[in-house]
Amino acid sequence: MIKIICVGKIKENYLNELIDDYLKRISKYHKIEIIEVKDNDNLKIEADNLLKVINPKDYNIALCLDGKNFDSVDLARHIDNLFTYNSTLSFIIGGSNGLSDDIIKMCKEKISFGSLTFPHGLFRGILLEQIYRSFKINNNECYHK
Repeated sequence: MIKIICVGKIKENYLNELIDDYLKRISKYHKIEIIEVKDNDNLKIEADNLLKVINPKDYNIALCLDGKNFDSVDLARHIDNLFTYNSTLSFIIGGSNGLSDDIIKMCKEKISFGSLTFPHGLFRGILLEQIYRSFKINNNECYHK
């Protein structure tokens, strides 16, 4: 199981279409779900909301600027290796204020997609595309170039 746990809802139709497309593509390979929690200007309240849906038994991954960077092939290998020992991977995306230290500390690792700042909805689509690309790479299917 893959969980994408994120702060806030996507309001833009074009981003929802992108996200839905990749969810459908990924679901051919693996069970996946998106869990959204309400955003808040108070990082502590957001953290409390996230703690209600994060399972400490899952392999939790914080998406942070200071996390480890991967290229697509290495990320695919990493995801494949993680599934060897873990039944659920949870990718956690914070709100506009990032993730609280409490949430980051309960994660087993931090991953970064670079030092650029992305709108949250677009980043969700980028993450899903990379997960899809990982499955295509790991199954030796044509997609990745």
